Amino acid sequence: MAQRLNYSSFVPEAYSKLLELDALVGKSRLSPPLVHLVRLRASQINGCLFCIDIHSKQAVRDGESTLRLLHLNTWQESPLFSEQEKAALLWTEALTKLSPESTNDIVYESVKTHFDDTEISQLSMIITLINALNRFGVGFRAEPGSLDRILGLDKVKI
Repeated sequence: MAQRLNYSSFVPEAYSKLLELDALVGKSRLSPPLVHLVRLRASQINGCLFCIDIHSKQAVRDGESTLRLLHLNTWQESPLFSEQEKAALLWTEALTKLSPESTNDIVYESVKTHFDDTEISQLSMIITLINALNRFGVGFRAEPGSLDRILGLDKVKI
């Protein structure tokens, strides 16, 4: 499928600020591997191939195992993820498939067991921003791999 629109060129200041904010929260107290998993899982749920492509390559570049990435879609059943990672992925799914039921007290308390208030806020911001970026990627059919050279991902092999 061809890209529908080069959306970033029509609102460059706003889109640049969105990317700037995403980069800022990506440097949170949360571990980089966890941030990669969260961004990738939300992108899987939203069906954003552009973001799945980028975040898979970034994760591998930064040392994530291919096997864990393959297990990510069924993280609940996989022994490859820590309890903290599972709590973050639960919260990712809750905020991505947003409803009052998905964010119930049981889910929130599960997350609160593994993260303090600052980390929950940072995690929620990361999830919110990747969901926003997914809307651009899916809606305008952003081309997977089109930013590889710019992002330094052109040498990453999965």
